[in-house]
Amino acid sequence: MTHTVLNPFRPTAILRRLAIAVLSASVLTLAAPTLAASDPQLPGKGVTVQPIKSSIAEETFQHVLIMKALEKLGYDVKPIREVEYATGHLALANGDATFLASHWEPLHDNYFSNSGGNEKLWRDNTYSGGAIQGYLIDKKTAEAHGIDNLSQLTDPAIAKLFDVDGDGKADLTGCTPGWGCEAQIEAQLTAYKLRDTVTHVSGNYSALIADVIQRFKEGQPVLYFTWTPYWVSSVMVPGKDVVWLQVPFSAQAGELADQDTTLPNGRNYGAIINNQRIVANRAFVEANPAARKLFEVMKLPVGDITAQNNAMNNGENTERDIERHANGWIKAHQTLFNGWLDAARAAAR
Repeated sequence: MTHTVLNPFRPTAILRRLAIAVLSASVLTLAAPTLAASDPQLPGKGVTVQPIKSSIAEETFQHVLIMKALEKLGYDVKPIREVEYATGHLALANGDATFLASHWEPLHDNYFSNSGGNEKLWRDNTYSGGAIQGYLIDKKTAEAHGIDNLSQLTDPAIAKLFDVDGDGKADLTGCTPGWGCEAQIEAQLTAYKLRDTVTHVSGNYSALIADVIQRFKEGQPVLYFTWTPYWVSSVMVPGKDVVWLQVPFSAQAGELADQDTTLPNGRNYGAIINNQRIVANRAFVEANPAARKLFEVMKLPVGDITAQNNAMNNGENTERDIERHANGWIKAHQTLFNGWLDAARAAAR
């Protein structure tokens, strides 16, 4: 598309009239064929969508469901691109991507505000609610040594129980660099004065947690960070195999620094209950009422995500498997899925 740029330093009457004439002609040229070719069943026809997600394979399922719904509305949906959260939010703000379906609020608030906030991004929905995260250890070690709070690891003797590399410090399996939980862990290690006794083992989370599970199966003590929904808690079950550790007080990173992480039941695991939201490019959302309504009405229970993630952990982890899982979910919830589409189409009329 060719754009005519008018010199803002020569605001003559002739240029103003020319600009109005060009704009009016452009609107008429674009509007006429759009109205003539308009299909109420396909309000997204001719519009390209670029989904993005993090490197976590287990986040693919919830993205695929949205992609399939957008395709039913006529949108040209491109394959998912993988990008880590901070970069992904910037890509959305700049219009290089369309949506991300695993934006954690408030964990990702820093990414949101640093990428332009509400002016550039949209997140007015709750796709999956009630996600929790925090630190866990194996139940056997917890009961043998009376460990129920992360602050107890300031004791070198307690910390040494979780020493993997032989340096005398506890090895805490944490998060992939650049994730919100990495910043959270780093802030809390400082706040709780754990730097001298605990090492944050950061890297590819999938590889790190696989090592934790292997050590757990061998009967060794384990100390790790995780979240729900995620398949890890189906393998090492909280309350049965492992226990959540509380923290001595609330301590968060960045914009969340002053927020209280105490849960309604009085426990404090060091993290606020999060909602997973769909975050999207605001210009796209405002220009596409059908997509906006779809993003607003789609809801996915945490339990459904966990069940699908567990199937992946049990070997059903190829692209074809995930596609089958998404198709199966839609078939089992066809009336609900069709209702989402109907609401989106109605919003475009």
